[in-house]
Amino acid sequence: MNSGQNVERVSDGAGSAGRCVEDDAHSDRPAGGESLMVAEERHPRSASPRGVNGDDDSEAESHQDGRNVAVDPDTRRRAFSWCRDFLSGSWKAISVNDFQIKIVSGGLSNLLYMCSLPDDVEPTGVEPRRVLLRIYGAILQGVDSIVLESVMFAILAERELGPRLYGIFPEGRLEQYLPSDRLRTEQLGFPEISAEIASKMARFHGMEMPFNKEPKWLFGTIDRYMEQVKTIKFVREAHIKKFNKLIKYDLPAELENLRSLLTATPSPVVFCHNDVQEGNILMLDGRENSSDKLMLIDFEYSSYNYRGFDFGNHFCEWIYDYTYDQWPFYKAKVENYPNRQQQLHFIRHYLSERRGVAPADQARIEEDMITEANRFALASHFLWGLWSIIQAKISKIEFGYMIAGVSCSPH
Repeated sequence: MNSGQNVERVSDGAGSAGRCVEDDAHSDRPAGGESLMVAEERHPRSASPRGVNGDDDSEAESHQDGRNVAVDPDTRRRAFSWCRDFLSGSWKAISVNDFQIKIVSGGLSNLLYMCSLPDDVEPTGVEPRRVLLRIYGAILQGVDSIVLESVMFAILAERELGPRLYGIFPEGRLEQYLPSDRLRTEQLGFPEISAEIASKMARFHGMEMPFNKEPKWLFGTIDRYMEQVKTIKFVREAHIKKFNKLIKYDLPAELENLRSLLTATPSPVVFCHNDVQEGNILMLDGRENSSDKLMLIDFEYSSYNYRGFDFGNHFCEWIYDYTYDQWPFYKAKVENYPNRQQQLHFIRHYLSERRGVAPADQARIEEDMITEANRFALASHFLWGLWSIIQAKISKIEFGYMIAGVSCSPH
């Protein structure tokens, strides 16, 4: 994080940009264990204005001092207005000059801010003294999914499965600020943490929600993103070079191969989170020694979907660290993709939470679920790769979306 700032609560509805990487030897190791997607991202450790492919990258140059930490005046003004109008109480008694706001790092789909009353102002009633402001990214604003996500967020809050909702408006919402730590990428592989994530995912999958229960989300979203990518026009030279490389591949044919593979892969339709990455998992303060210390958050992409996508997508997230504070603002380590034993550990805790598996069937079910997870990991690569290309065009968030997206192009 920038300036060594300790941010207590970091969350992201985006998903993960760029889930395919390649090591320095240009090996063809896919993150998900099957060879539909390969990578070409070299280690993004340097703030050099040279792109990862050796080309001039004006984005890298513009971000060579790291992320911006200032809140622009227009955002500050709008945030103050939303807090005053929706929270009321003491928030109506302070001036815009007394209003406290700071950027919360980590969001790839949304802009996140922590808004607070001044230290010398106490709440006069039940209003919170600090909240999380989420401003939806351009890829989410104005779409039907925002309405569904808002309903979903409210339901989960009422069930105490997510943060409270304090205000909702077309551009975003105000959420409960939960004192917590954001998980680090490497913690996803800690056995105790992985076990609880598996249990939380199993409970999420067991929920009944008032939404369309047909599994339309995965390929519906991929098809929509594919149509958008076909019509995108870039103006930045570095973007044009990378995009021209992408369109040389026959993405429609790759998509049909993926569709055929997953059609032949049994996977139950359940209510999926669709973005279980470390930035969307809170470790709540005061529960460090509890078996119930984690909370899933950020439900922008949640829907009824194939269970395997949640497995495969989560396993891909073991690779990516989005806290790196120099361009392109992420690191990737393919070797961190969970091995067989780590996958079995996760799957066994998932099944333990779901119960009802006969001991005689356990080994066969585990093998089927490993295949299911690693095949659906390919869908994660494909979906978030297209998502990244679109974000490179429309997002105001500082992140190397174009590098990440083109890295997921098939060879």
